[in-house]
Amino acid sequence: MKESILQYDTVALTTGRDAIHIIDQTKLPGKLVFLDLYTQQEIWQAIQLLQVRGAPAIGVTAAYGLYLASREIQGTDTAEFCAKLHTAADYLASSRPTAVNLRWALNRMETAVANCCSIDEIRDNLLQECNAIHDQDIRVCEKIGEHGLALVKPGWGILTHCNAGQLATVKYGTATAPIYLGHQRGYHFRVFADETRPLLQGARLTASELHAAGIDVTLICDNMSATVMKRGWVQAVFVGCDRVAANGDAANKIGTLGIAILAKRFGIPFYICAPSSTIDLDTPTGNEIPIEERAGDEISHMWYEKPMAADGVKTFNPAFDVTDADLISGIVTEYGVAFPPYDSSILEIFRRKAANPL
Repeated sequence: MKESILQYDTVALTTGRDAIHIIDQTKLPGKLVFLDLYTQQEIWQAIQLLQVRGAPAIGVTAAYGLYLASREIQGTDTAEFCAKLHTAADYLASSRPTAVNLRWALNRMETAVANCCSIDEIRDNLLQECNAIHDQDIRVCEKIGEHGLALVKPGWGILTHCNAGQLATVKYGTATAPIYLGHQRGYHFRVFADETRPLLQGARLTASELHAAGIDVTLICDNMSATVMKRGWVQAVFVGCDRVAANGDAANKIGTLGIAILAKRFGIPFYICAPSSTIDLDTPTGNEIPIEERAGDEISHMWYEKPMAADGVKTFNPAFDVTDADLISGIVTEYGVAFPPYDSSILEIFRRKAANPL
């Protein structure tokens, strides 16, 4: 890439407020391509096809999407208008089921217009709220960086999986926020990025953005993590998250569970970095988190000139797995770190949030 992705917001509303401006992440790292999304179908497809991805980023995208939907809806009756707006929210929410930020952002948008008396007021409130969600995401990631950095020491090796970097948020990232902050402060981290099969978010996205920032990053295959840990090169694991259950179980990109098990074996702390909006108190345990299953050709055909599996071979391609709470050393949020036991520490995070919202 001739330009660095670090120069740009991952998601933004265009100056004319008629489209969502995103980096097309399916083209990285070879090309830096921008897309303007105008229609609800374009927004839905961009989320489903991973042109925009990462729980916080798709939450912001959905919020902007609902504002754009309000510009398309016709009529003067507020009740009918809000009913159509709710239908649009359900449509956007169906694009990807696992990341709770998607529905969280849409619910927040609908709540913001619950008592509006006119269509103009609804549209104005939606615009204010989606901009607030965008700006808050930046502040949240900065706070996650501060709290995460307190858990590590200069010179440590840090392993990360998938992409919980700037491309998964508006700026800074979640799991990479402590890395970026430490880099600014001269911590000289050595980062190991799993390639993250089958969509290679670690190779295409994480390794690329960290390298662009001048951070010491080494790309490894997913099945090399155990060797890297056994050699003593890793002192902490930071990963992102798409949903945290009330008991501390966490759903993240497929392969995260295996990393957590390995970290436990080698005595390495394993941290989930997640905004409080990713914690779903209505989901008791990880067993209730819906896991998206994607098309099998992502395993057998994508990235290959020729198919790498015989015709007719069955595939199993879950996009996420659930890491059990007893494998997680801490959950890093913008309101501090929740440590075991999570049934009490997560509630403490929400008490802090209620007392001092960002």
